Amino acid sequence: MNGWLLAAALVLGGGVGATLWGVATGPLRRRVVAQNLSTALACSGLLLLAQGYDRPAYVDLALVLALLGPVGTLVFARLLADELAADQPRARGLTWAAGLGAAVVVALCAAAGPSRETVKLLVTGVLLIGGNLVASRALSGGIAGVRGG
Repeated sequence: MNGWLLAAALVLGGGVGATLWGVATGPLRRRVVAQNLSTALACSGLLLLAQGYDRPAYVDLALVLALLGPVGTLVFARLLADELAADQPRARGLTWAAGLGAAVVVALCAAAGPSRETVKLLVTGVLLIGGNLVASRALSGGIAGVRGG
């Protein structure tokens, strides 16, 4: 086991396990924030696994997840707008998972060096951080029209 796999085990085991607990229990506002958080953590975990196992296909999966994860959160925000209006989530800005995603992308770019893989990692990082910001703002009612406001 190398350091990349250990980091992936910590991110996936600890972070995704905790977010799955948040999705399965608690009030609705915690469930939708935990769903958004789980996609960000799973994306970071896939990037770490790609480096640990030397499998570039995992980077493609992380790229797709970074693109579609926030879209799923926006769908939940729109469909559950009435229920969330009474008890709004407080995730207005970037969550710590976006910071973790940025740290993972920077570390992997340094390990990969200048290449096409670095460009793909940077695109994944931009989608991960930007998607997390947009989805968090939408959940807390910060984007007009997404939550009926």
